[in-house]
Amino acid sequence: MVTIKDISRACGVSPATVSKALNGYSDISQETIDKVLKAADKLHYMPNAAARQLKTNSSHNIGVLFVDDTRCGLTHVYFSAILNSAKDELERLGYDVTFISQNIGGRNISFLEHTRYRKCDGVLIASVDFRSKAVLDLVDSEIPTVSIDYVYNNHSSIMSDNIEGQYQLTKYLIDHGHRKIGLIHGERTSVTEKRLVGFYRALKEAGIEVPDEYVVEARYHHTHDSARATEELLNLPDPPTAIMYPDDYSYLGGRQILEKRGLKVPEDISVTGYDGVNISQVIHPKLTTYYQNTEEIGRQSARKLVEIIENPKTSLTEQIEVDGKLLEGHSVGDV
Repeated sequence: MVTIKDISRACGVSPATVSKALNGYSDISQETIDKVLKAADKLHYMPNAAARQLKTNSSHNIGVLFVDDTRCGLTHVYFSAILNSAKDELERLGYDVTFISQNIGGRNISFLEHTRYRKCDGVLIASVDFRSKAVLDLVDSEIPTVSIDYVYNNHSSIMSDNIEGQYQLTKYLIDHGHRKIGLIHGERTSVTEKRLVGFYRALKEAGIEVPDEYVVEARYHHTHDSARATEELLNLPDPPTAIMYPDDYSYLGGRQILEKRGLKVPEDISVTGYDGVNISQVIHPKLTTYYQNTEEIGRQSARKLVEIIENPKTSLTEQIEVDGKLLEGHSVGDV
C-alpha cells in the first residue's frame, strides 16, 4: 500500500507537507499542492480509512441534509452543482458522503438521530426549512455543521454575495434606462432578504421609487409560481418595463406568459434571471443573469466543515461569501 512517506520521497518534500497538501491546507504553495496531488494520483494513493478512524476516533463520513420542497431532488440545477462540488472535495480529503433523512427502513427518526446512527463527523446543511425544530435540534447538537445560504449564530456558513448580485443586476437595468422594474423574489429567507437589500439599494442610489405592487413573491425554482407572478405584474395598470426573476429556472415559467401575450424579449420587455446555470446561456435570447460560483461554494463548504472536524480548537466561526459575476446576455434592451 502506498503511504504518505512514498509520496514524500517521490516529491522531495517532507511527510508533513504531503499531509497538508492532501488535506487542503493553504499554508503551502499551490505549486507544491499540485505536485503532491499529481504524485498521489500517479502512485494510486488511497488513505487508510480504518487507520485514520482508530487514530482520530472519526468515521470520515459526512452527512448532507438536503430537503427540496420543489421535489427536484438532485436534479435541482443550483444545489446539485454545489453538492457535487462538495462531494468531490470531501472525497479528495478522504471522506464519504451520506444523505440524511427522517426515514430509515420505513421508520421515522429525526435528522439528529439519523446523523448519530450513521456516525457522521459533521453535516452540510442546504435547502431545508432552516428554522424547523428538526433542523435546529441538529444544529444545536454536538455535531459540527456548516450551512449553505443560511446563517446560524455561532456556526459557520458559506454563501454567495446576494446583496451585491441583486445590486449589480438592478443597476444594469437602470443603466439601460429602466425605471419601472418589477422584482419576483423567492420565499422569505435570509437569501431573499439580502437580495431585497441589493435591489432597493440600487434603486435608492438612482433616485427611483417603485410601487409595492412591483415586488411579488414566488417560490424559488418554481415555474408555476413565477408564471402567476408574471401575470400579476403584467395585469397592473402601469406594468413594469423589466422583470427580474428569482432564478434562471423560474424564468421559464414567466417566459411562457410573455410568449402567450405576444411580448418579445428584449424588444417589448426586458428580463433577468439569477444563478447563471447552463440553461440561461443556451436559451434564446441568452438570459442576462448573475452567476453564482457553485463549484467554489461547494468546495469551500466542504473544506470548512473538515477544518472544524479536524481542528476544533483552532477553527474560527466564519460567514464566508463567495464572489459571483454578472453575465450579460441579450434579454435586456434600452428604454
